[in-house]
Amino acid sequence: MDLIGTVRREAPGRAAGPAPRTWPIVLVVVLALGVTSLVVRWAASSRFPQVDNFFLIFGSLLIEAFPFVVLGALVSAVIEVFVPVRVFERLARVPGFLQVPMAGLGGFAFPVCECGSVPVARRLVVKGLRPSAAVTFMLAAPILNPVVLGATAIAYRGRELMWAMVLGRAVLGLLAAMAVGWVVGRRSREELLAKGRAHDHEDVEPGERRWSAFSGQMAGDLVMLGRYLVVGAAVAAALQTFIPQSFLGGLAGTPVLNLVALMGLAAVLSLCSESDAFVAASFVQFGPAAQLAFLVFGPMIDAKLVLLYSGAFGKAFTRTTAIVAAAVTLVGALWLEVLIG
Repeated sequence: MDLIGTVRREAPGRAAGPAPRTWPIVLVVVLALGVTSLVVRWAASSRFPQVDNFFLIFGSLLIEAFPFVVLGALVSAVIEVFVPVRVFERLARVPGFLQVPMAGLGGFAFPVCECGSVPVARRLVVKGLRPSAAVTFMLAAPILNPVVLGATAIAYRGRELMWAMVLGRAVLGLLAAMAVGWVVGRRSREELLAKGRAHDHEDVEPGERRWSAFSGQMAGDLVMLGRYLVVGAAVAAALQTFIPQSFLGGLAGTPVLNLVALMGLAAVLSLCSESDAFVAASFVQFGPAAQLAFLVFGPMIDAKLVLLYSGAFGKAFTRTTAIVAAAVTLVGALWLEVLIG
């Protein structure tokens, strides 16, 4: 779910605008997949090995990841339209010392994407939840939700370290989210909210056409997540094909730098967490620790999230989140590298 779709329903009692029709978007997606399959088939019979390899990697990433993008958009739309905010507000009645870990684990029950978790977190703060708990939920949900963990398991199926990657992503993601939550939570609710410019929304009223809002929300999410997937798959395929393998091998074999490189790449690619595991798994030159850093850091800090964080909570919050998330992710990935090394 995105910030624009949330703001559209910000005023209580105001009917949401007409949702865009879904069938043109579905048609475009089907045509895109059809064209991709034709290009891959053509590339397989061409005389340019590098072009062949690029399109084969690009097409395989799209085909593997796209179902999880659709599933993620479906779940996000259900939560946005049908789950009232008061469900999240029940966390505010939990004892203070338990709010942060419970908010982090809440991602299992409320799977939202990284874009959709930002307005949800701001709304929770407005409704009285501790800032530390709301921020922890915002960062943990895109990593801990079952759609993302399932996609991670599928992406690494058949590999010896499959469960290490799935559990490592869940544990390190939760720890990083809690660390950021505790650091940011030292600010008051008023200070955190005063820095942001985002609007706070209300639930969709019973009189509104929920199914129309649902289809519009899902269509918007699908287009948004889909374009990030296409760009990410293209960049990953290009790196695997056109960058000299000796360069990637040297980078992948350099301690610490290999982790930082994939963390930076995750921030630049701005992938959705439902599909980033397939891209990470394609970087076979890099070890599991570097891939884990990619999978944990990307859903917390990337190009699109920097803009969303700045709009919802301010630039100081964004800087603090980036520094703490990077430090915890790097240290955790280094420990994994030591344990499996």
